[in-house]
Parts: sequence; C-alpha cells; structure tokens
Amino acid sequence: MAVDGAVAEGIVFLKYFRDLPDPRQAGKVVYPLDEILLLCLLAVLAGAETFTAIARFGAKKLDLLRRFLPFRDGTLAHDHLGDIFATLDAEKFQYCFVAWASARPGAPADVIAIDGKTLRRSGDKKGAKAAIHMVSAFAARQRLVLGQVKVAEKSNEIVAIPKLLEMMAIEGAIVTIDAMGCQRDIARKIIDKKADYVLALKGNQGSLREDVEVFVAEQKVRDFQDTTISRHQTVDGDHGRIEIRTTTVIHDVAWLQQRHNWPGLKRIVMVESYRESDGKIEQETRFSLTSLLLTAAQLGSIVRSHWAIENSLHWVMDMIFRDDECRVRTDHAPANFTTIKHMALNLLRNAKGKDSLRLRRKVAAWDEDFLASFIAA
Repeated sequence: MAVDGAVAEGIVFLKYFRDLPDPRQAGKVVYPLDEILLLCLLAVLAGAETFTAIARFGAKKLDLLRRFLPFRDGTLAHDHLGDIFATLDAEKFQYCFVAWASARPGAPADVIAIDGKTLRRSGDKKGAKAAIHMVSAFAARQRLVLGQVKVAEKSNEIVAIPKLLEMMAIEGAIVTIDAMGCQRDIARKIIDKKADYVLALKGNQGSLREDVEVFVAEQKVRDFQDTTISRHQTVDGDHGRIEIRTTTVIHDVAWLQQRHNWPGLKRIVMVESYRESDGKIEQETRFSLTSLLLTAAQLGSIVRSHWAIENSLHWVMDMIFRDDECRVRTDHAPANFTTIKHMALNLLRNAKGKDSLRLRRKVAAWDEDFLASFIAA
C-alpha cells in the first residue's frame, strides 16, 4: 500500500532495529516486533511508565499507531508485553540503540561522559534478586544518551565499561569517567579506538593516587618551581554562594609513567574547589589523568562537563521518567525498558521550543500530531 511521509519516517526510525532478534517462535507471532517497539516508544513519550500504562495507551491510540504501521491485530495486553521485554536480548537491543543514537542530529559527540546508575526498584528482596546497575554513555554538550550496558550480576563497572566502549564509535572524542573507570585496560581501550580520556583518580587506585598526591604536595612547597604547569581559575557566585575553582595542569608525567606505565598519559590535572554558602566553607581537591595536551582552561571545563551525566541524565531519569519508582524486574525487562526511556529522552531533547521535558511529555499526551512529530523527526 502507499505510505505517506509520516509512515515513511516511521520506517526510517525502525530500520536501526530491523536486525533485533525476536525471541518468540516465528509461527506464533501475532504482534510484530516493530509494532511493539513503536507502541512502547510513543507511549513512553506520552508519559507511560509501566507496561500496564503502555497497553492502555495502545488500546486508546490505535488510530494514531496505524498512521505508522498496520497493527492488524490491535495491540497486546500488558502481561504479554512484559514477557516479550523480559526475553528480548538486552545487549543486542542496546547495539541497535547505539546505531540509532549515533545517527541522530548532533552526533558525533565531542565529550562523552560515562557513569553508572542503579535502578533501585528493579531488585526483589523477597526473591534475593539484586537491583540492576546500568552504565551509560552521555554526550555532555549535546545532552544525548549514546549507549548503555547492564552490569552483569556478580560483576562491576570495570567489566561493563569496555563493553560499552566497544559498542560505540568514539574516534576523535574525549571520554570522561569517574574513579571506577580509571583502569589501565580502559585507558588502553580508549586510546586504541583513537579517542582521548580524562579519568578521575581517587583512593581506589592505591599507590597511583598516593604517588600523585606526594608529588603535588612536594611541588606545592616549592611553588611548582621544579616542574612545568599551567593554571586557570574561575569564580562563580549567586544568591550568597561563591565558588572558586583552580585548575592546575602538571606537564611532567615521565616519573609517573616510569612507575605505573599508564597508556597514553600526557598530563595530570588537579582541580581545587572552594565553596562558601550560608557561612559554610567546603574545600575539595580532585585529580585526573588525561591523554590530552590542552590548556588548563580547556581541561578544567572538560572535568566539570563530566557531571552533566548526573544532572542531565541520572536526575532527569529519576524526576521526569521516575526511574527509581519503576518496578519492572523480570529478566531483561528492566534493561530493555531503560533503553526505551533513553530513546524517548533523546527525542524529547531534540524537540524545538523552550518547553521543559516534563511539559513536552504532557503536550505529547494531549496532542497526537505533536506526539507523531517525534517519530517523524
């Protein structure tokens, strides 16, 4: 049959998921997988946060769904939907997501922040099932999710991060990771993929952190006269708060390379923060290792941009998509449902206008043409 522009665009969106294996027996499939994915994405865009809500959306919005795909047998019940998401291969679904995200407007990213988040209600205390932990890659400047992987049970982020890096095309990008990702193998993986890194260095690195702290303390006493540094300072303040950040970049890293043989290491970055608010003073010193040869101002900005993943992804997923209240728990369903929500977030972020994300979801629920425009974007 002839397809209009909206239908054609819907097919373009779904082409990135064409190779996603359907876990159901071929002869028993009533509801095609592409229809299920489209249903879930549109429902989540319009505010659905459970499989029950998605099923209700499908029953009420069948005419809208048929603007894109046939839906000859209507839409499926919530328990059937949950079963499919539980058995859908989460890793392959995430590979499809990465391909889709990399083709979105704004890609490729210049700074990619990687960080983990626990889906708190995905665990089951009665069944002794631990909550799942997801590691996500986030384009700090564009504020788009680029990919995610589930941390395997009895594993950790150190194992999951290389898998996530392997999924993505990161050539030319700068990858920032908190202390858990400050590992030789991860640094090597980033360099091998022709990217650069800024990796936070904390106490979990043992002698590496200690060596840097001792070196800096000795150089501070001599006012860094025995080594080459560059320095930059920023001052921010509003509503009675003042924050001073001093970024010091240490150029001499040969001694550290001799002791620890760190892949691609070019500079040590130290960021000293002084915050004063309501009479309270806080001071903090953070160290990072980097493969970049940039100014203190540039590196200070990159270090700070890493926290966009906390404010613009983790916080948004909790407050706008209510991640911490989501009770999807069975098998692959929590990871797969998170992937759908990340897709919805990227589409909401790309929408034109100044409305908040929360308001955009509400308008999507009220206005079918506005909702359809996300798929045609």
